[in-house]
Amino acid sequence: MFVNAIQEVAEFTRAIHSISRNFGSTQIQKGSATLFFVNQKGYALTCKHVAEWITQADQVNHRYANFQSQSKDLGGGQRNALAKKLGLNADQTGEMRITFVDCVDKISALKFHLHPIYDLALIKFEGYDKTLFPNTPIFIKDESSIQPGAMLCRLGFPFPEFSNFALDQNSQTLIWTTEGNARSPRFPIEGMLTRFLGDKAGVIHGMELSTPGLRGQSGGPLFDAQGRIVGMQSRTKHLHLGFDIEEKAIIAHGKAKKVNDYAFIHLGECVHVSLIKEFMTLHGVSFRTE
Repeated sequence: MFVNAIQEVAEFTRAIHSISRNFGSTQIQKGSATLFFVNQKGYALTCKHVAEWITQADQVNHRYANFQSQSKDLGGGQRNALAKKLGLNADQTGEMRITFVDCVDKISALKFHLHPIYDLALIKFEGYDKTLFPNTPIFIKDESSIQPGAMLCRLGFPFPEFSNFALDQNSQTLIWTTEGNARSPRFPIEGMLTRFLGDKAGVIHGMELSTPGLRGQSGGPLFDAQGRIVGMQSRTKHLHLGFDIEEKAIIAHGKAKKVNDYAFIHLGECVHVSLIKEFMTLHGVSFRTE
């Protein structure tokens, strides 16, 4: 059903990769999110919470760079005091690096436009000579044609399998390398449109799907079987079903056990295409409709 649509949407959907570690730790954590380009002028859409996560990296790394420059000639006790002064401790992120996979050949700056209310953001890539995405999306023109019961699909990068990073022992900083796997596989997940999401005035701003959006798919496009964009994955909510089981006696692997189970349904929430088009128009961003 979505075979051709996924191939088309994959041409402008890209991964955001992150590596981070807690202060003083050598254990590196991987993360991912998704964006998709809307035109060849370097504009891309993602979630506001993803954009805020990206900008957070600069603040985290600036604080760590200050610690490194000020602690060069300090002893252990003085280093600990400086770390405390700068707000660095072992329970929080001390360093974070982000890269945009197959987006543009180089980046001199990023500009962000954040929606004041909803989980929506525009990113403007600047300073590039060449874009690395071969196509741009078509946004659905007739929004009323998408109604509850429609089968839709999301695309993103929820499983970060990249390995092109290391902790440089000399500088004690995280770095991206030319070795290892630089990409993660894209992952589609379908779902039925169950309900619209609206504000107190009844204005529709989102859509609920019968399946969850996966971690790392935030900012990825929601599209129909023709590959037309109808929204963007934002978050997943968890509703308690009430089918609770407590102290249920069962036989498992030949042994008698008592188990507890509390059932939830996990539903994806997506930003509605009407809000996306309105936001792009407000900021003078060109896009195609059909």
